[in-house]
Amino acid sequence: MTPRDLVKTTLNFENKTERVPRQMWTLPWAETHAGDMIKNIHAEFPDDIVTAPAILAKPTIAKGDPYALGEFTDEWGCRFTNIHEGIIGEVKEASVKDEDWNDWENIHIPTELLDFDVNQVNAFCKSTDKFVLAGCNPRPFEQLQFIRTTQEFYMDLADPPANMLKFMDKMFAFYCELVEKWAKTAVDAITFMDDWGSQNGLLINPAAWDQYFRPFYKEFIQIAHRNGKKAFMHSDGNTLLIYPRLIDLGLDAFNSQIFCMGLENLEQFKGKITFWGEIDRQHLLPEGSAEDICRAVTAVKERLWDNGGCIAQCEFGPGAKKENVYTVFETWNKFPS
Repeated sequence: MTPRDLVKTTLNFENKTERVPRQMWTLPWAETHAGDMIKNIHAEFPDDIVTAPAILAKPTIAKGDPYALGEFTDEWGCRFTNIHEGIIGEVKEASVKDEDWNDWENIHIPTELLDFDVNQVNAFCKSTDKFVLAGCNPRPFEQLQFIRTTQEFYMDLADPPANMLKFMDKMFAFYCELVEKWAKTAVDAITFMDDWGSQNGLLINPAAWDQYFRPFYKEFIQIAHRNGKKAFMHSDGNTLLIYPRLIDLGLDAFNSQIFCMGLENLEQFKGKITFWGEIDRQHLLPEGSAEDICRAVTAVKERLWDNGGCIAQCEFGPGAKKENVYTVFETWNKFPS
């Protein structure tokens, strides 16, 4: 069975004889501090999931390195300030400064992203037997915070200006066009993301989530499924309240901080969605022992696996002990499904 087939059977809860598929995420911090371990893990436990390249006909307006010290401008024109090398910085100054969003038309919609090389994507998919994710990652909630700054956007959501809603419609149309184009390539899944959780719950009222953001995700998932693709989403924090909503929308795989929410609270969703990782990077990866890591991986397998429904994903980021990241994949590799 190829890695692509392995992932598909896992997503369909039909993985009865094969191992759990793997994927390691690495931030530049880890590449700087533990490059040799990253090479070892990739050699012993190669990823089953990869991302297609996005070769653009012309560059976006992005400038700088998002992980380097100093300033970085993204493809929408939002400026980030970074004081810690190896991780992404923060937006300190809004692109939309008017509280009524009267200057919303000044925002640059990165249509350059639509003009990627489809032939290159299809050639990449044909060249590998791994499960391929699309090379785009819509993030409407976070991008709106980058445009307005987080504090201002949260206040805007309390009583949304008409012009903000007009811009959201424009953003929605752009993202749908982008997802649609990727869904017509040979990739296996489209991806999108937004960090929705604090440590204890959602960052906004669930009713506001339903009203303003559920339509985005519903359409992304429907576009994927209409084109025979799977839909993957990432979100940090405690997202327990939106799990049933995303299942209702038909999301195939969700990357979330499952230890932040508690496996006992997520077990009710076993067999309904694939848990695309992860192992606790707040406490276990930086502070835990090898035995702690083994117990955590075993608990995920026992509570959330149902002839599929789990991907052995782990993020190697700031503070993580390299030995613990290795142990994550070593332990998963001991489990035939």
